[in-house]
Amino acid sequence: MSDKTQKTDAGDPSRRQFLKTSSVIAGGALAGGLSIARSAHGAMADETIKIGLIGCGGRGTGAAAQAMNTAGPTKLIAVADAFSDRMAGCLGSLKGRHKDKVDVPKDHQFVGFDAYKKLLAIKDIDLVLIATPPGFRPIHFEEAVKNGKHVFAEKPLAVDAPGVQQFLSANKIAKEKNLLVQIGLQRHHEKRYIETIKRLKDGAIGDINMMRAYWNGGGVWTRPRKAGQTEMEYQMRNWYYFNWLCGDHINEQHIHNLDVINWLKDGPPVEANAQGGRQVRTSKEHGEIYDHHFVEYTYADGSKMFSQCRHIRNCWNSVSEHAHGSKGSANISGTIYDKAGNKTWSYGRGGGGGHQEEHHDLFAALRKGERPNEGDYGAHSTMTAIFGRMCSYSGKSIKYEDALNSKLSLAPAKYDFNATPPVTPDADGYYKIPQPGSAKVL
Repeated sequence: MSDKTQKTDAGDPSRRQFLKTSSVIAGGALAGGLSIARSAHGAMADETIKIGLIGCGGRGTGAAAQAMNTAGPTKLIAVADAFSDRMAGCLGSLKGRHKDKVDVPKDHQFVGFDAYKKLLAIKDIDLVLIATPPGFRPIHFEEAVKNGKHVFAEKPLAVDAPGVQQFLSANKIAKEKNLLVQIGLQRHHEKRYIETIKRLKDGAIGDINMMRAYWNGGGVWTRPRKAGQTEMEYQMRNWYYFNWLCGDHINEQHIHNLDVINWLKDGPPVEANAQGGRQVRTSKEHGEIYDHHFVEYTYADGSKMFSQCRHIRNCWNSVSEHAHGSKGSANISGTIYDKAGNKTWSYGRGGGGGHQEEHHDLFAALRKGERPNEGDYGAHSTMTAIFGRMCSYSGKSIKYEDALNSKLSLAPAKYDFNATPPVTPDADGYYKIPQPGSAKVL
């Protein structure tokens, strides 16, 4: 830790007192019958919130920019990433947009697998944004909680059941410390979804017995192997296509849609079966993941969710969630129909923009002394996606509790660029693909 950090921390006790102990004040206010918002000292609401960023890729850069777009003074004071070039690109982009709000000296720029620990040791950081590949999320979140930081963590929160359990355990401690924890499942902060879900829960379409969820599109980037890369670096650069880093696209993308259905049903499913495979995305750079999944999820009330996610071009595309009930149906992003298909309600224009709205909500809550915690439902929506992958890879019908309690870890034995990652290519450069009927998932 630099001398600058130590001096800043000691020299600004009022800011530290507000951001680190207002949660205690808020707890006392609730016990005494006052609202959390009224309990926060008004003058402190205008103090600068100092931010650390772990993960300097596109999503991390976007999250940091959105954080600094919020009302009230903010400052990015530290960044961490496995790669120096990605960090430089991130800082250049953010300085171009936010100028003086970006104040990251060289001794607050950390590179490597242990960079996150160095950043989280800085006492002056109030809030940390975690936007690394999902395989790192549990260890980064656990360390953030250990250091008493408020957290914004991108979704998904893990790539396997042990990672979900690790996140849940750390979140239990976060609650005990009264830390704010927000997850990048931004539909929860979009008015069109909030209002539609409310109406559906109030019975707008009667008893809901069937749901549909889609993330069908053309896929994402690939980053071919470059000369001189170790296998670990290659997989880190091409992280989307390796399960120990990404968890397959059903986890990395489709989690958004699965989360909406869990929100509607007030919890995760209890059982599932699935199909999936690789039809067109079969090159070496596509690693080990599938290009399509179809999952039938069953919820505790017996209702079914039919889930599709596909990365194949020139096909029918949709990113959406739907509910069907005894009195009608709904597009959950803002439209309700009767049984004859006539529109009975629509949110209308607007009500979206969740990537920015979630940060407006986060910083407003933090400044008021509120400490919302989205960690548990984020973890169970992550597990719902992992659960679907386990079913499609194995071809088996699996119970949610069995999946959640699986001890099968995808993590590497060692985090080092010269270490051997959990999967390696064969002599021809191809990776083993999970085969339904024989793939071990529990």
